[in-house]
Amino acid sequence: MTLYRRPGSWMSIWDDRILEILSDEGPQTPSKISERDHIRVGSSNISRRLSKLADHDLVDPLGNGVYQITRDGRLYLVGGYDAETGEMTIEEEGEGIRPVDWTKIYVDEIRDIFR
Repeated sequence: MTLYRRPGSWMSIWDDRILEILSDEGPQTPSKISERDHIRVGSSNISRRLSKLADHDLVDPLGNGVYQITRDGRLYLVGGYDAETGEMTIEEEGEGIRPVDWTKIYVDEIRDIFR
């Protein structure tokens, strides 16, 4: 079963990249995210996108302009969350996300605690 990301109509092209960076590298500021070569927008645009992602519970603000990805954000990246409806599209038990995807989500959450 292949799961595809389900973006919301409110999302921009940069939101997936932002979520991927937060998932791979942990909590970041808009300026750190905008320094990437493949991100071609400034930190003010990234800040607006992070605010919008936070409004939809895909990221959490930690204070001082730092954001981290949420479990819903991680689920979105592996195709288990519909950003338009705000609902999980799979169940934790049974069919849906592969066990390796759940393992990555759990490991990433634990890793973020110790950063």
